[in-house]
Amino acid sequence: MHPYFSLQGRTALVTGGTRGIGLMIAKAFVEAGATVYVCARDAEACAQTAAELSALGTCHGIVANLASEEGVQHLATQLADHISQLDILVNNAGTTWGAPLETYPAKAWDKVMQLNVTSVFGCIQQLLPLLRKAGSAANPARVINIGSVAGISSHGEQAYAYGPSKAALHQLSRLLARELVGEHINVNVIAPGRFPSKMTRFIAQDDAAMAADCALIPMQRWGREAEMAALAISLASTAGAYMTGAIIPIDGGFHL
Repeated sequence: MHPYFSLQGRTALVTGGTRGIGLMIAKAFVEAGATVYVCARDAEACAQTAAELSALGTCHGIVANLASEEGVQHLATQLADHISQLDILVNNAGTTWGAPLETYPAKAWDKVMQLNVTSVFGCIQQLLPLLRKAGSAANPARVINIGSVAGISSHGEQAYAYGPSKAALHQLSRLLARELVGEHINVNVIAPGRFPSKMTRFIAQDDAAMAADCALIPMQRWGREAEMAALAISLASTAGAYMTGAIIPIDGGFHL
């Protein structure tokens, strides 16, 4: 690997890192030389992912439920017991909920906003001491928030809270990028379109639905693991050292 993109000697945390986009990023970071911690609610999934990725490098699992303030604090406490600084934080954990407009429940709105926005803010807030220790003018610490093209476009698919939650996350990221840049902490957003994940499995398993979905994407296909991995490594490595406050769509042109 070219040294511009090496993460050797760096430590990363990927929330929701046991499947989907989080797993793609965690695997890429391990392969790039980072020591990676993956976080999820499922203890078995954490252990399994850590074992699989440790065959490629160094990976550890941390069990935490980020759907509450207490869960976020628990994650920060556990992580601080293992490391003295955090070079890279990837806030990937998130959720969605679809229902008709007339019957969309308030609890769905609250759940989506809590995990997609409030818990991301909490993770950054609670992990600031570790990020501050890692950041320097030569090599800033990195926060990479996983937003969505749904926070840029108006294609909502009856997931009424999801797009607004991601738009809020994008704006929160801009605010924090401006505030934290002086402390050598970069904050950027990856805004994915369609990638294989639990959220999109129902489409991938239906040939007709898959064809209809791809027809909406200018590149006529979903994103690939290597493409997500390469972008995440770029933001976490030398390639992203002079970038902050960016919202980067990776969606085959869907946002157009």
